[in-house]
Order: sequence, then C-alpha cells, then structure tokens
Amino acid sequence: MKDSYKPIIVDQIFDASVKNVWNAITVLDEMTQWFFPDISSFEPVVGFKTQFSVQIEDRIFLHLWKLTEVVPMKIIAYEWRFEGYPGSGVSLFELTEEGHQTKLRLTFTVVEKFPDNIPEFKRESGVAGWNYFIKESLKEYLEEKNLK
Repeated sequence: MKDSYKPIIVDQIFDASVKNVWNAITVLDEMTQWFFPDISSFEPVVGFKTQFSVQIEDRIFLHLWKLTEVVPMKIIAYEWRFEGYPGSGVSLFELTEEGHQTKLRLTFTVVEKFPDNIPEFKRESGVAGWNYFIKESLKEYLEEKNLK
C-alpha cells in the first residue's frame, strides 16, 4: 500500500451500546475473541505499545502497535508497523451513538509506504481484511455477546 492511497474507511452500525463496542475494541479479553487471538497485551493509553505475531503461510508478521490517541468511549487510534518491513499506517476507530445503536467508523491511513511485493500489504488485502474484521467478525462477536 502506498501513502498516496486514499484511506480505507469501513462504517458499521451495531445494535449495541457505545460501552459494549468500546469494550470490544479496547479490552484485551474481548479483542482476542474477534480481532487477533495472539494479542499479548493491550491498554487504551496513549503511548502504550504491544506486539504479537501472525503467521500467513511461511511468513511471520510481527505486528508492532503504538497507541497514538485515546478519547474514552469515542476514539482510539494506533500506529501499525511490522518488524523487518518498511511501512506504517494508523488505524482510527471512531464511535458515535445513534439512538440505541452505535456507529463505528474505521479509518486506516497509510503513513509510510508498505512493500508492493507482499500480498498482505496490497490495498485489496487491507480493504478485505478491515471489512472482515468490522462487518463480520466484530459484528458477530457483539451479536453473540448481546444474546448472553
């Protein structure tokens, strides 16, 4: 992905309270159920850093996250880097209360160009991944949580 690309934006409305959506995107025990199961630690505090590995075929991607913005119940943003690869991006999650529902807008912005020759770093992969995480995995997680 190039830094000249438009950001990837995914909007989703959930039949859940802002608090439930906020917890799903900021509480480690919840994040590991719908996002990345191998996240080792997470605290919604500016400057907090965490790392975890994801293996795809024969490649291991060590994810390096650094929180850059936190407004409780409204905004959380973190920088993404991958050890051993150039490039960085920022994921911004914004929550808005809409009646008894919550709108989440995910905006992923490339800050520094990622390599073109790695399939996981292509824009199409990013679009598909964010759509899956927000519109499928998180949505299913929140629906199941709501039924309990």
